[in-house]
Amino acid sequence: MLKNERVATILSMVNQSGVVTVQELVDALKVSSMTIRRDLDELEQADQIIRIHGGAQSQHFSDKQEASYIQKRKLHVTEKSSIARQVASMIDENETVFLGPGTTNELVSKYLKLTNLRIVTNSLPVFESFRDEHSGYELCLVGGTYRERSGAFIGSLAIELLKNIKMHKAFVGVNGINGNSIMNANSDEGQTQSIALDQSQKKFVVADHSKLDRNDFYTFYQLDKCDGLITDQNVDQQTLKRYQNLTHVFISLDKKQKERLA
Repeated sequence: MLKNERVATILSMVNQSGVVTVQELVDALKVSSMTIRRDLDELEQADQIIRIHGGAQSQHFSDKQEASYIQKRKLHVTEKSSIARQVASMIDENETVFLGPGTTNELVSKYLKLTNLRIVTNSLPVFESFRDEHSGYELCLVGGTYRERSGAFIGSLAIELLKNIKMHKAFVGVNGINGNSIMNANSDEGQTQSIALDQSQKKFVVADHSKLDRNDFYTFYQLDKCDGLITDQNVDQQTLKRYQNLTHVFISLDKKQKERLA
């Protein structure tokens, strides 16, 4: 396959899928990962795709539709893992903890070493990750109307249950934070997140750096009402200072950095 044909195929795959990983392109085109990365860099310079960690995202995709939780799993994997490790370090024995929908929260179970814990979630993927990793934990799956795009249960049944329970801490994911506004793509899902935050003694927002200074459809909470924002080390200093004026910002460290500090 000629280079022009290969690049055109890559662009078509990215636009069709919304998000594509380097490995998926390597498997499809039977070329080296180095070749794929060079092609992706050229497409980004031509302003035809958005380069992300480990792959590429369509220019049109992010503007017109919400990514599914399966597609989001491909985005910013390293940053999400470090944030999930930070979240796990902030949870203590015998607590009742709410973990909202989101691909970062799905990873938290991998880093928890506690013995006794109650996890409350309205996310089927989060529930499944804890079921598989921690059979000894008490798991409470909040039911309701299932929203396939995010894997979350929402609606009046979910709201009714959340209003009647109290939690020590809540960690909620977001689609965007801009100034004091915390946003996602669906009002019903936002309402369940809001109630979970209100019902928790400590409230934390989980967002990798790509979510900062980004808008989405529905504002469901205010950042200055939260006890902290947990993000990754790729946030720039100017952005960091602005959000530190609203709440405490926790910067996650990767595994090697934490081992050096231990």
